[in-house]
Amino acid sequence: MDVVFLGTGGSVPTARRSTACVLARVGGERLLFDCGEGSQRQMQRSTGLVQVDEIYVTHMHADHYLGIPGLLKTYDLGGRERELRVIGPPGLVDLFKSLRRIFGRLAYEVEVIELGAGGAVRHGDYEVRAFAVEHRMTAYGYALVEDERPGRFDPEAAERLGVAPGPDFKRLQDGHPVEGSSGPVSPEQVMGEARAGRKLVLSGDTAPSEMTAVAAHEAQLLVHDASFADEETARAAETGHATARQAGILAARAGVDMLALVHVSSRYDVGAVLAEAREEFEAAFAPRDFDLVEIPFPERGAPRLLEGGAKQRRAQAAPPVQPEVAS
Repeated sequence: MDVVFLGTGGSVPTARRSTACVLARVGGERLLFDCGEGSQRQMQRSTGLVQVDEIYVTHMHADHYLGIPGLLKTYDLGGRERELRVIGPPGLVDLFKSLRRIFGRLAYEVEVIELGAGGAVRHGDYEVRAFAVEHRMTAYGYALVEDERPGRFDPEAAERLGVAPGPDFKRLQDGHPVEGSSGPVSPEQVMGEARAGRKLVLSGDTAPSEMTAVAAHEAQLLVHDASFADEETARAAETGHATARQAGILAARAGVDMLALVHVSSRYDVGAVLAEAREEFEAAFAPRDFDLVEIPFPERGAPRLLEGGAKQRRAQAAPPVQPEVAS
């Protein structure tokens, strides 16, 4: 699993920071969380024009969805055939009725799904859960939560109990008892303790929220609104946003591994805002556009920030340029 920051800025894009857009790559699936203006251009500058499977919209403010019409139309012009799902809070269906006037008829299906707070979209071994946050309108955060995984299989213990290597090893790993030399052998006898999956949480735009703290409990990465500095705490409350310090306090309380501060207003020096958050939570950082966070399984280590990682990965994956040979 990794997370690519395609847009880390506030409501107004700047030369260095685009509006809200985060790409999560989970196995072979690609999930986009918000799709602000210019998101497809951000992809083209980093990961390439990723064929996303789902787009999750946190709320209906324009800086979080204006990139959708252009992206959908570009997919159409590129010959996309498979369905795409767009998921968000109530009001999303009405929004899409208006957006269809912009992108027109598409050659592929777009399924628009409105979730209730607490609703979830199930994938193979994880789900994306919506939770209500505190903004000036109906708004959601999303928690991508992997299932608990089976413990490690001990083949030597199985052989000591008289289980022959082969299909019975697989049955034990799948949770089924098998026959050993002295009777039935249960999975509990040869499997270690269950291992936790990973958790990624994105707050969207929100004031400090109890539901965010609950959803983010022991997450590997929390991506949180940090629109304001301490000097405008009252303004943050009025507009349904958080200060960087408030985000740091919430991250410490939730016990997350890393905190990414996004949506910082362009009026601030990001380094100064980050310093306020780090007084409360040392593992806070303010990603730039195209930064990437790798999230390994918990037993394999902590998440890791790669500055400019999205561009680096693409460059590494590109085939080497062969020199021309003079004729």
